[in-house]
Amino acid sequence: MKQKNSSKKEIAPPKSRLRENVEALILAILLALFIRTFIVQAFKIPSGSMKQTLQIGDHILVNKFIYGVKLPYFNTTIIPYKKPQREDIIVFKFRQEPEKDFIKRTIGVPGDVIEILNKEVYVNKKRMEQDYAVYTDLHIIPKAMQPRDNFGPVTVPEDSIFVMGDNRDHSYDSRFWGFVDLKDVKGKAIIIYWSWDNDNFGVRWGRIGKILK
Repeated sequence: MKQKNSSKKEIAPPKSRLRENVEALILAILLALFIRTFIVQAFKIPSGSMKQTLQIGDHILVNKFIYGVKLPYFNTTIIPYKKPQREDIIVFKFRQEPEKDFIKRTIGVPGDVIEILNKEVYVNKKRMEQDYAVYTDLHIIPKAMQPRDNFGPVTVPEDSIFVMGDNRDHSYDSRFWGFVDLKDVKGKAIIIYWSWDNDNFGVRWGRIGKILK
């Protein structure tokens, strides 16, 4: 007698609740890492160099995709898109202290001639209109003493940018340590998603959702 072939397929045992939760957690972590590495990342403002645009305690989101897709750890752009433009607020790795990220405003792009005369910023011999710039010290420091108020002229090299903080009298920026290599740029600041006032121990509700420009 011929044996009848079984037409019944084996049914896989259902996944346990624990396994489903672990798989969902792993997927969520991988997705979060992908978003943080290539698309958007959160940063906290630790200093007042960008006042009044950014306050200490502001938490911002930075668009990492806008300047192209980079390989993590190598800072190599594999899918170029665009380069920082004048007045973009950018986050970048500070070469002198690579473990730190700085946030400043782009003032000059490759080929621009930058000069500062008695606190006034000139790009290609044209004075910049800067409603965002804040000056709190009326004293003007001579160029021979330090470059805060009188600087240049210098030409921005290829693959570099010149940056300054909006809080001009209290910002450690390209006037003091030079240009930012485009490889070190991490992204463009786009929005404040949270703001905490540590001095008054309260939330700055009016700053949440502010688009940065």
